[in-house]
Amino acid sequence: MADTVNALPFFYGNITREEAEEYLQQASMGNGIYLLRQSRNYLGGFALSVLYSGRCYHYTIEREPNETYAIAGGKSHKTPVDVIDYHSQEMDGLVCLLKKPRNRPKNMQPKIGPFEDLKEKLIREYVKQTWNLQGAALEQAIISQRPQLEKLISTTAHEKMPWFHGSITREDSESRLQNGSRTNGKFLIRQRDSNGSYALCLLHERQVMHYRIDRDRTSKLSIPDGKKFDTLWQLVEHYSYKPDGLLRVLTEPCPRPDGEIGMIGRPLLPRDHPGLTSAIQSAAGGILSKLIPGIRKNRGSRSNNSDNLNPYETSVPNNQAGSKDAMPMDTEVYESPYADPDELRSSTVNRNQLFLEDGELGSGNFGTVMRGIYKMKKTEKPVAVKILKNDDNNQSVHEEMLREANVMQQLDNPYIVRMIGICEAENLMLVMELAELGPLNKFLQKNKQTTIKNLTELVHQVSMGMKYLEEHNFVHRDLAARNVLLVTQHYAKISDFGLSKAIGEEQNYYKAKGHGKWPVKWYAPECINYFKFSSKSDVWSFGVLMWEAYSYGQKPYKGLKGNDVMQMIEGGRRMDAPVNCPPEMFDLMRTCWTYKVDERPGFKVVEPRLREYYYDIAQ
Repeated sequence: MADTVNALPFFYGNITREEAEEYLQQASMGNGIYLLRQSRNYLGGFALSVLYSGRCYHYTIEREPNETYAIAGGKSHKTPVDVIDYHSQEMDGLVCLLKKPRNRPKNMQPKIGPFEDLKEKLIREYVKQTWNLQGAALEQAIISQRPQLEKLISTTAHEKMPWFHGSITREDSESRLQNGSRTNGKFLIRQRDSNGSYALCLLHERQVMHYRIDRDRTSKLSIPDGKKFDTLWQLVEHYSYKPDGLLRVLTEPCPRPDGEIGMIGRPLLPRDHPGLTSAIQSAAGGILSKLIPGIRKNRGSRSNNSDNLNPYETSVPNNQAGSKDAMPMDTEVYESPYADPDELRSSTVNRNQLFLEDGELGSGNFGTVMRGIYKMKKTEKPVAVKILKNDDNNQSVHEEMLREANVMQQLDNPYIVRMIGICEAENLMLVMELAELGPLNKFLQKNKQTTIKNLTELVHQVSMGMKYLEEHNFVHRDLAARNVLLVTQHYAKISDFGLSKAIGEEQNYYKAKGHGKWPVKWYAPECINYFKFSSKSDVWSFGVLMWEAYSYGQKPYKGLKGNDVMQMIEGGRRMDAPVNCPPEMFDLMRTCWTYKVDERPGFKVVEPRLREYYYDIAQ
């Protein structure tokens, strides 16, 4: 069913109600235009969004126990498509007939929800450990029992999440939330009793608020008078997107203490469970007679694969399920147009598959950047091609480009320009993901109508990419608005890793051998004075980038030379706030420009502050 629905051009996947309304309003096609999306609170369900008289109406298509689909109170049908076909002929409770589908924009794929990739990993791990299967037997077991496994995993996945703390007391929950960072929106969920009742514990202004989560007769979970969900992870996803009755959105999961990592008391399928059918027994070749008595995990042990799974994980190419990437603004515009075909996994590009187009995207000392087409077995993708000019004296530039390629090939994050591969042909070429709208500063100079919300959205994405670099011990060293490229007006990616360095885990900075041709106006004092570069110096640069964004692409320290800038900073002075810049954002810039590196926050602190402000203004 999933494959059938995904193939529908008007199925948008896991988008929000607000995003659905935006797509329908943009269409301007009159009454009866509709789209289909995945339900964000009913497992296996869908939502039908319809435009009528300038207003959007939303109908839940539930999956019924007998695997049929129906709008509440309506006729049952075999598939969601049959529901839509029926309501194109009969209103039967709808505000109007369904007349014309609102197809997805070109090159956009249905958005995969944050749980989908995680679910696949958990299913595989569960079958492997519970039934002790490997190879073909493992695959056959998953295929034959997928519906039962999906339901089991979906309704128990919260036990893997760092925010689920099991049966702890109210007092213990408050102590854990008050320990460490006291970020507004920090949260955990605890189990109140054995009847399926939980509590959402939320930190707000240093006070812990407790919200009951009760289960009704149909097993739906909800905060009193709140929206109902089939699972706890759906509830957390919803309240991470909007407060909807809470004091604020959920921002930072409170991790469990060491020793409580991994599963918290999830039972295995019993031996006589309907899931253990003859199909699995046959596939396993009798191995099921040796079922392991339990998942052999000590509470204090760590699993590299899944003990620290992040509930905000997204379906970004090659994302590792144990990574710490928080993706709170989870909408379809964050899905890379490079949706991970197998051909893009290679580190080299065959020249016969690369076709350069006329016109430069940019140029520099190294050579030029051209637009190109990378033709693969099943598809073709537009790319940016960085071409080194042929010059016998260009050995150092050649080495620099290879270093840049080496750095980029190690990075895998939705907010960092993706390196596709190196092409050694008539010239050395770096083939990279194409960001059609170009550098952020130039875009903003031409689009001064861009809203503060949009600016904050883009700046926040940059902070998420930089937090990823910080966590992986990479220093960018050239963070500026000119090196942030836009895929769309709502999707930014960090680029230009020519100066980037990987730093060892035993040290937290890189020391340059001497002063180079550096972008001094973006550099922290310790970079100029001591040649020291770290994630904290990248934070200083990020503050300048924020200033560029909120000033719509103006040049920082306009009219001042490098030495003047250094004297200004050493004298304790900083740039003034851009016109109409929100005070919260200027305050964050000033924080990024903290002189002493030890007192300057890291991206681990900066990113949640931006996220919180974005949510506040996005409501």
